[in-house]
Amino acid sequence: MTSETPPPKTMRSFLLIWFGQLVSSIGTHLGSFTLGVWVFQTTDSATQFGLVAFFAILPALFLAPLAGAAADRLDRRKILISTDIGAAAMTALLATALYNGWLQTWQVYPFVMVMVTLAVFQGPALMASISQLVPREQLGRANGMTQASLAVGQILGPLLAGALIPLIGFHKVILIDCSTFLFGAATLALVRIPRLEAPGVPAEQPGTGPAAAPPPATGWGYLRANPGLLNLMILFALTNFAVGIVQVMLTPLVLSFASTVELGRVSSASAFGGLLGGVLLSLWGGPKLRIRAILLCLTAQALFLFAGGARPSVLLIAVAATLFMFTVPILNGCSQAIWQSKVPFNLQGRVFAVRQMIMLSALPLSYLLSGWLADRVFNPLLVPGGALADSVGRFIGVGQGRGVGLLLMALGALIVLVTGLFSLNLRLRRVELEIPDADAPAAPEPGPAAALETQPA
Repeated sequence: MTSETPPPKTMRSFLLIWFGQLVSSIGTHLGSFTLGVWVFQTTDSATQFGLVAFFAILPALFLAPLAGAAADRLDRRKILISTDIGAAAMTALLATALYNGWLQTWQVYPFVMVMVTLAVFQGPALMASISQLVPREQLGRANGMTQASLAVGQILGPLLAGALIPLIGFHKVILIDCSTFLFGAATLALVRIPRLEAPGVPAEQPGTGPAAAPPPATGWGYLRANPGLLNLMILFALTNFAVGIVQVMLTPLVLSFASTVELGRVSSASAFGGLLGGVLLSLWGGPKLRIRAILLCLTAQALFLFAGGARPSVLLIAVAATLFMFTVPILNGCSQAIWQSKVPFNLQGRVFAVRQMIMLSALPLSYLLSGWLADRVFNPLLVPGGALADSVGRFIGVGQGRGVGLLLMALGALIVLVTGLFSLNLRLRRVELEIPDADAPAAPEPGPAAALETQPA
C-alpha cells in the first residue's frame, strides 16, 4: 500500500486552526455565560446554577477513553469538523427553543451534557493534530497561543454577552455562538491533517530477527510503562483538587466583604492575567527544562493563594488572582509540550484522553467538598469566639469570610506539600531526559475508518 506523504510541519496550518478555534472559544464563552444567566434568572437558585457545572463534568470523566480511541482510529480532521457542526446544530436548537419559549430548566442539563460530549471528543483529536502539524521546537509557542485564545474567550465572551443580552435577547446571542462553531468548522476544512496507522506489531525485517515489542496499545498501558509521565499526571490531578475548590470559593470570599461590581473586577483581572501568561509563552516559546518550570509555577501558585487569603482586601485578592492565572498558561503549556513531544503520535488520542479523565476526576470531589469545608470546618474557626479567633485570627482577621481565606491558605500549603514530595521523584524530574522524543510514523492513504476500540478507563 502506498503511503501518503505527510505535509511539511509549519506554523501556517496551525495558525489557521488556531484562529478558527479562537473565534469558536469566544462564542463558547458567550453562549455559556448567556445560558448561565438564563438559568439563574429563571430559577433564582444557586443550586440549579451549580448543577449545570456538575453535569458538565460527567461526560469528560466517562467518555474520555472512548474519545481517545476515536482520535487514534478515525480521521482526526473529520472528528474536529463534525463536532463543530454538531455543536452548531445544538446551539441552533437551543436558540429556537428560547425564541419560542419552549425551553425548560431541566432541559438545560441534557443540552450541556451533549455539548460537553462533543467537546470531549474534539479535545484529544485537536491536541494530537497540533502535535502532527507543529514543529517540535515550536510546541511551547503553539501551546501558549492556545492558552491565550482561551483567556481571550474568557474575557470577551462574558463582556459581549452582558452587553448583547439586553439589546438582542438570549436567543440571538446563542445564534452568534452557533455561527462561531460554523466558522471553526470552515477553517478546519481548509487544513490537511494526515491520518496515522494504528499501532500494531511491526513486521519482521529480513535478516534482523524478530521485531521489537510493540508499544502498549492503550492509553493506560502506555502510562504504566512510563512512570515519569504517570507521576506528572498524578501531580496535576492532586493539585487540580485544590484549584477546583479555589474556583468555587473565590466568589464567596470576595462577596463576604465587597460588592458584585468589585467581584467582576477581580474576575476580569484574573482573566487578564491568564491572557498575559499565554501571550508571554507564545512569544517566548517556553523554557528548555519544562518540568522545572512546572514545579516552580506550582510553588508560585501556592504563594499567591497564601497572599489572597491573608487579608479581606479587593486589591490584594485581585493581584493574587492575576498572578495566579498568569502562571496557568505557562504551567499548562509546558506540561502539554512534554506530552506532545514524548507520546507516540498514533497513541496520543488515547493517552491524552486518559490523562484528561484522571486530571478532571478530582474536580467533582472539589465541587462537593468546597461548601462543606467552608461552612462546617473553616468559617466556624474564625468567627468571634472561634477556636482560632485569638491565634490565627489576629493575623488574618475574624468574621464573615475569614474562614474561606484560611481555606485558601490551607490549599496553598497542600500544593506546596504535594509539589515538594513529587519534586523528590527521580522519574518525574528526569522525564524529559529518559523518555525519547516520539517520531511520527508514515501516514497511510485515506481510506475507510478502522474499527473503533473501546479501551478500559
